Amino acid sequence: MVVLEAFKHSNDDAYCYQSVFGNGTVGILTTACAQAMVGLSARSLHSVRSHPLVQALPLPQCEVCVIVPVRNEAEHLGRMLTALRDQRDLAGSPLDPARYEVILLANNCSDHSAAIAHRFAVQHPSLVLHVVESTFSASKANIGWVRKLLMDEAFHRLNSLGRHKGIIASTDGDTQVAPDWIAATQHEIACGVDAVGGRIITDRGDRAALGSYVRACHLREVGYRCLVAELEAYLDPDPFDGLPRHFQHYGASLAVTAEMYQQAGGLPPVRTSEDVALYRALVRVNARFRHSPLVRVTTSARPIGRAQGGLANQLSAWAVRGEQQQPFLVEPAGAIAARLHARHALRSLWQRFCNGYPSTLQEMALPASWLEVDCDWLSDVFTQQASFGALFEQIEHQQAQEKRWQQRWPLVNIEQAIDDLRLLLEPLRRRQPSLQGKRKPLPKPVFKNQQVSRLCHTLSPKGR
Repeated sequence: MVVLEAFKHSNDDAYCYQSVFGNGTVGILTTACAQAMVGLSARSLHSVRSHPLVQALPLPQCEVCVIVPVRNEAEHLGRMLTALRDQRDLAGSPLDPARYEVILLANNCSDHSAAIAHRFAVQHPSLVLHVVESTFSASKANIGWVRKLLMDEAFHRLNSLGRHKGIIASTDGDTQVAPDWIAATQHEIACGVDAVGGRIITDRGDRAALGSYVRACHLREVGYRCLVAELEAYLDPDPFDGLPRHFQHYGASLAVTAEMYQQAGGLPPVRTSEDVALYRALVRVNARFRHSPLVRVTTSARPIGRAQGGLANQLSAWAVRGEQQQPFLVEPAGAIAARLHARHALRSLWQRFCNGYPSTLQEMALPASWLEVDCDWLSDVFTQQASFGALFEQIEHQQAQEKRWQQRWPLVNIEQAIDDLRLLLEPLRRRQPSLQGKRKPLPKPVFKNQQVSRLCHTLSPKGR
């Protein structure tokens, strides 16, 4: 089926929508706050919509709306669209093309991206592909605005079909999704989650072309963040995001149900890092988020990107750091463990509070000490937040302002942090080798390794 949308949007078109930590715990958002959030979200997503990006109505069978922001992606576009055309179910059979559609927005392009997309739609009529061209003013020609425009459009289209559990799935023009990308995303949603971050792997050829220092930085960062995600699964386990899991929630593979997108207020209006902003908005309303290794994409690792704050910028920053022989510094393992222990303790207190059992200052004292915040302040702010995600976001904001956390835990070289994380994880892996997101109390760890023992001893107020 060919669906071509080639009309232009003027620079004055406006969709003025209003708009980390979390574990998807159910039923801890107060009714009044939930109603207020949903009311605000509904108004922001419905009240200011001028006209749709796509004129053609969605097919009645449509369950998934894939959105693709594109700017000068002629080199990658054919492979990206081919991967979306050739989607299969988890058994390997071709996926019914009527069950999903693709909206591609070619914005401010100076190459032949739009022409390539139009030609692909004509040559492959089985793919329901809507191609929209647009030239935005400088204030709107950014990835945050474009992805928001697309995700809002996907929401409205699924909502018009009454598909509240319909999936808004985001990817990028330089990304190639796995053959079962859509089916794996649907599988995770069917298992009870509200949103899914897919595993994003950089193209092997692009990695090989990177300088040795940049490539080492990239691999070390991935290893570090994977270890942090694993430690999180042990120390503050999430019933909807258990092992195996990863750490990514980025626009190259990010999916959310229409109803949860609305409850979160849509994509926040930011110029860059809009994917992280959406993740935080989802955590704020206690969305059940899954970092799924089943959902996979491959993206480019080019040193010059299309969006500020993306992977390309990070690769360039590492290149400069290598030239200047600067160390790669990250948060130490002890700080991560302290935060996770405190968050787990506070989450238990929060669940008790939502069930009508207030916490005492004595119960707040230990997590406050771990987090380097004042106990009285924590006790006051504890009862003022709408959700646990909002509470911990407020704690992080307080930490950033007071700087006590940073003084307690200065950054360390990434190699040291990786070694310490491995030492922390070793006994946890032996004790719970098959943890799959089942929440259960953790016994007090006993470490035979003296180095790990000293590291964990620093987490206790007595060890300071």
